[in-house]
Parts: sequence; structure tokens; C-alpha cells
Amino acid sequence: MSYTLEVCVDSTASALAAKRGGASRLELCADLIIGGTTPSLALLQQVKAETGLPVRVLLRPRFGDFCYDHYELAQMEQCAAQLVAAGADGIVTGVLTADGALDADALRPLYAAARQAAQQAHRPVDCTLHRAFDLCRDPFAALDTARALGLSTILTSGQAASAPAGAELLGQLVAAAGDRLEILVGAGVTAQNIPALAARTGAHAFHLSGKKVLDSRMTFRREGVPMGLPGFSEYDLWQTDEANIRAARTALDALER
Repeated sequence: MSYTLEVCVDSTASALAAKRGGASRLELCADLIIGGTTPSLALLQQVKAETGLPVRVLLRPRFGDFCYDHYELAQMEQCAAQLVAAGADGIVTGVLTADGALDADALRPLYAAARQAAQQAHRPVDCTLHRAFDLCRDPFAALDTARALGLSTILTSGQAASAPAGAELLGQLVAAAGDRLEILVGAGVTAQNIPALAARTGAHAFHLSGKKVLDSRMTFRREGVPMGLPGFSEYDLWQTDEANIRAARTALDALER
């Protein structure tokens, strides 16, 4: 079986670096530095046109938890339809109840909107459950819910801070998911730990950003005037590194031999 390398990007420059490095597909978001939010239609269309790769888009209206109010859910449903109509090959989202269960009632309209838009465009769409799964109370109950929702993929670290730390549960999830539901291993994945993760979990799909920090092009800099989260410099740019992705692709290709 071949191995999938999904690269999470939030810019066209990162998407192109991921393609050059050998990405199988992209997860597209905005604001990756805060875990990602929903990207714009313009960014999606540009990335599709420039890379030609399959692109799954993140549906996340804000930073923070995954327990959303009805305004946020309405936004997400509308965005799902618009993004798929604009060319997205899949959507990546997740919603939890206040007590930590996967919220199937909230998720069902989001996936339905994506599927309806895909049907109208006469093409398929892949529906993914993102790492909200890692914050749910019962991963195996959530796995059953994902299966009932007809999802194709669950992105997970095995309910741990990183995939290596969650490898034991990841292996159990891969076994429980079977062939019809892809367990996409993410969080802390690198070229160096992919062989061990593949061996320990049995997974065939891996997710990473492969980012590096670039210095801003700005020559004039006004220091001490922060524009966002404390501790992050406006003059540090996070971008996918082609070499990091190529190394991960090489590690996966070696497993196929």
C-alpha cells in the first residue's frame, strides 16, 4: 500500500513548497500559527490553480475550543458549501458537545452542505474529522460516530500532545478503523520519526506542516508594538520548507520498498 503525505499550509508560497517537496495533498487553512482557521475563497482558488494538488480546506471559525454556538455553525455550513463550490476537494472540521462527545447533530449539516455542493459540481468530496477528535471523551465512540457520518478520514495524534506520544492509541485506532476510514497521523510528525510511527501504528497517512521561520522582508521595523498574540514577532514568518517535505516524502517512499 502506498503512503499519503498531507501537508498543512496557510499560504500559496507554502503550498508550492509542499508540492515541490512531494506532498500527496494539502490541507489549506489560514492562521496556522494559532492552529488554523477557515481560509478565504481567494486563497483556495489560487492554491488550486498554482499547485494542481488535491486540497482539503479547514472549517474552523475561530481560535479556541470546538464547542460552537449557532451563529458559528451557520457560518461553517455556508463556508462548507462555498469552498467546495469554489474547488475544494474536501473539508476538514470538528464539533464537540460541552461534555466532550463528538456532536453528530452539529456536524451532519456541515458535511451535508459540502456533499450537496460537490454533487452540484459533479465531483466527489472527502470529509475529514480534525483533531477535535483528540479532545473528545471517548475516542472509540467518536470513531463509530465518524463512521456513521460517512467520513473518509480522522486526523489525530492519538489524543496526545504529539503523535509519537500517542502511538499506542493510534495503533488501536488504525486497527479499529479498518480499510474504509483513514487514520491520518498528525502533530509532531517529522521525517525522522515517520519510520517508527509507521511501524508502531500501522498507519499509511501522515500529516505535517514542515514549517520553518523566515525573517520578514521589512527593513524598517517598529519594535515593541505587537499586533497579535504575545510572544510572536510580526517580523517572523512561518512557512513550509521544501526540504522538510522532501525528507518526509523520502522517508515514506523508503517504507514502500
